[in-house]
Amino acid sequence: MIADTLLGVSPVIEAEDAAALNSVREGAVHLAVWRRPLPAPLAGLADLDWRAIDDVDSAVQVATLGAALPLLLETAGYPDNRVALAGEIVALARRFADLTAADTLRIRLEVIETDACRRFHADYVTFRLLTPLVGPGTQWTHRGSEQPTGTLRPGDVGIFKGRLLTDEPTILHRSPPLGDSGQKRLLLAIDPINEADL
Repeated sequence: MIADTLLGVSPVIEAEDAAALNSVREGAVHLAVWRRPLPAPLAGLADLDWRAIDDVDSAVQVATLGAALPLLLETAGYPDNRVALAGEIVALARRFADLTAADTLRIRLEVIETDACRRFHADYVTFRLLTPLVGPGTQWTHRGSEQPTGTLRPGDVGIFKGRLLTDEPTILHRSPPLGDSGQKRLLLAIDPINEADL
């Protein structure tokens, strides 16, 4: 149970319920994970021609998410299944905006082919939502450790506390090293944006 874990002051809350994400607002919680399978309509993402797809990196007002996301995905080269992908991103972005009270979000959908961000770190944000969609998932560990203690699998939703909210985040994360494996990752990242940042 979420409440039972909080009583133990665990910095990580994991549950098969979207309500688990709200736990990240608790002082002792530095990562909240909604464990779930990748939604069935997104299964075809693994078969995309990555050479034909550009990364998405855009600031989007929450009020315009429904109209903006399909256009962003079309411009980036996503084919017909972009409707399901846009719907998934919009739903997660709205949930995240409610949790963070953000009016504008930075939405990134990145194809990762290198060992970028292979060191454990915390980001200079208040919160960051990460959802792996294809390939090896984001790894996390407790501060002071160099070994991963957990992984976000494709479909999982994780919200991490960042350095703008706490000076010493307890939970750090990284992209799993890909090396010469030839593997690719598709990662969704969402950050809240303050008006002063625009």
